[in-house]
Amino acid sequence: MRRSFAFESSWEVAAPVERVAETVVDLEHYPEWWPQVRAVAKLGPDTAWVRCRSTLPYTLDLVLDAVSRTPPVVEVRISGDLEGYARFTLSSTEMGTRLDFAQEVEVSGMLGILSGIARPVMTWNHDRMMAGCREGLVRHVLAR
Repeated sequence: MRRSFAFESSWEVAAPVERVAETVVDLEHYPEWWPQVRAVAKLGPDTAWVRCRSTLPYTLDLVLDAVSRTPPVVEVRISGDLEGYARFTLSSTEMGTRLDFAQEVEVSGMLGILSGIARPVMTWNHDRMMAGCREGLVRHVLAR
């Protein structure tokens, strides 16, 4: 059984678009600032294997393929435990950079079955993952 999820969020970082973009496109260093990204291995110039674990006790194995690395749109195609895409759209603001995040994925197998029952919990888990992204990205970018 396949189930779809769509997520959107926006936030601002008090840093220029160029600095934020450098961090967002550098997948190999995500574990340094995004606590829920547990491991990354470069598989090719535009491909990486990523292991993620948020609050719930399961780890996602994903393969991310770069679709766009050039701001304003930074996007990856996702395969593995999830199938779909994730995209950051970066824009300049008076404060610095606005990030608009969008993700659409499908889950199948056991996750697909569980999502029929546990959709609110899985959505909450994703929200926790993105909170870690926001907080870690802000700290990382401002420390540079």
